[in-house]
Amino acid sequence: MNKAIRTFFLWAYAIFYVLAGCNHFLSTAVYYVIMPKWLPVPGFLIYFSGIIEIVLGLLLLFAKTRKLAALLIILMLIAFLPAHIYMIQMAPFILGKILVTPFIAWARLPFQLLFIGWAWYYYKKTV
Repeated sequence: MNKAIRTFFLWAYAIFYVLAGCNHFLSTAVYYVIMPKWLPVPGFLIYFSGIIEIVLGLLLLFAKTRKLAALLIILMLIAFLPAHIYMIQMAPFILGKILVTPFIAWARLPFQLLFIGWAWYYYKKTV
C-alpha cells in the first residue's frame, strides 16, 4: 500500500476517534442507555471516555506517540466490551432514534475486532 493511502487511513482512523469522543459530549444521554448498570459513576465514565478518545485520536497523528496511542486504543476497545455485551443483553431497545435489534447489537462486535486490528497495525508499523 502506498504512503498516500496509508496516510489517508491513518487520518480517517484518528478523526473517527476525535469525532466519537466529541459525540460523548454532544449525545451524552445515548451513552447512559448503553452504560452497564453495574458500572459506577456513569456520567464521569461517559465524559472521561470521550476525552480519552479525543486525546488518543490526536496522538495517533504524531509518529512519536502513535505506537502508544495505538496500544491504548486497543486497551480502550477491550474496556468498552462490557458496554457492547450489555447492548446484546438489552436488545431490542431504542437508542436515540434507532431501534437496536439483537442482530445490530451482535454485528457491532466484529467492528470492535476490526478497530482493534486497525490499531494493532499502527502499533506494529509506522506510516
